[in-house]
Order: sequence, then structure tokens, then C-alpha cells
Amino acid sequence: AKKPVVAKKAVAKKPVVAKKAVVRRANSKSQSSFLKPLQPDATLGAVIGTDPLARTEVNKKIWEYIRKNNLQDTQNKGKINADDKLKEVFGGKKQVSMFEMTKLVISHLS
Repeated sequence: AKKPVVAKKAVAKKPVVAKKAVVRRANSKSQSSFLKPLQPDATLGAVIGTDPLARTEVNKKIWEYIRKNNLQDTQNKGKINADDKLKEVFGGKKQVSMFEMTKLVISHLS
């Protein structure tokens, strides 16, 4: 015997509430230290320029330099091969990992 088809009840959807945007002031004490302009020393300045930059911008400039000069290792993309300029930034090392690179670059900022 076939069972009778029962109509499903419509479930009322909850209204979507828009989230409030978080507004940060430029001079706020909660401003991230990543956005604070830092001065590169002469060694790092030879690679990215001598103007003060935020840490995020320094990272972008370093990666632009790496891509432009084809310095990312072809076998292991997590390693960066140093040319003469980057070798000075990397403390004389011929090759560093991406994570080690960030640590070494930050030491050239003040």
C-alpha cells in the first residue's frame, strides 16, 4: 500500500542582519604595528629603496624583487636564492626559507 503524501510546512526564515563595519582611526593607539612606517637600513635600502615603509609594504617590495630577478628556487618554492644584494640582507647566506627571510628582513628595519 502506498503512503499518503504529506505537504511540508513552510519554515519562516530569520531576517539577515548586516554586521556593523569596524572603523579605525588613523591616529588610534590600536593601530597595527604592521602599518607603522619603518626606516630600512642601507643594506635593505639597496633592494627596496630608502623611503620609510610599513612592514606589509616591505614584504611586497621584497617579493617584487624576488620575482623580477627570478630568485625563488625552482625545485623548492619555499626557498629563496640570494643574489649579491639579498645575500647582504640575509647575513651572507646563499639560500633561506620564506619564514627565515621575513625574520632576517625585519632585523634591517628601525
